[in-house]
Amino acid sequence: MTGGTRVSEEALTEEVAQRLIELSRDWEAENSCHGYRANTMDDLAGRRVFLARDGAGEIVGYLFGIAATQEKETSVIHRGVRKFEVEELYVRPERRCMGVGRALFGCMEEAVRNDVECIFLSTATKDARRVLHFYLDELGMEFWSASLVKHLEQKDTGGEKRFLPAACDDATGTEKRTDFGETL
Repeated sequence: MTGGTRVSEEALTEEVAQRLIELSRDWEAENSCHGYRANTMDDLAGRRVFLARDGAGEIVGYLFGIAATQEKETSVIHRGVRKFEVEELYVRPERRCMGVGRALFGCMEEAVRNDVECIFLSTATKDARRVLHFYLDELGMEFWSASLVKHLEQKDTGGEKRFLPAACDDATGTEKRTDFGETL
């Protein structure tokens, strides 16, 4: 419990899913992350969900993600490592900087501790310094890799500015979800 906020893992009921989708629409409207789009039911299916509720039972923050075994050997993680990937961590603006994000992360960390070896996440925030402070300094995560983007104006577009998606897969150039960020 953090300042009257209760944090726990909960089942993904229809009611919870609908509320998470509504909150993700709020997050999208904030325009605080590169390429973020609101969730759909497909984005939530099969995910472990952690919720922060206020004294009235309203959801004021959420974290969801999935445990998996790393299939491919990379420079960042070895093949076969069991990991939990945080896909989203969001706290309503009026509840940020009150320990809700830290409590959500801590609840998830304790819940997955015996099932995985490490926790991964990516961020597409537009406020990198603040978010890195949160994850590195407050949560004790380690910085392992970065994806940086420099958008280039295309010369063959007749002067029209066209850019690659804000977050794209290095190999294919197709859009992928990297929608973590304003979580304080």
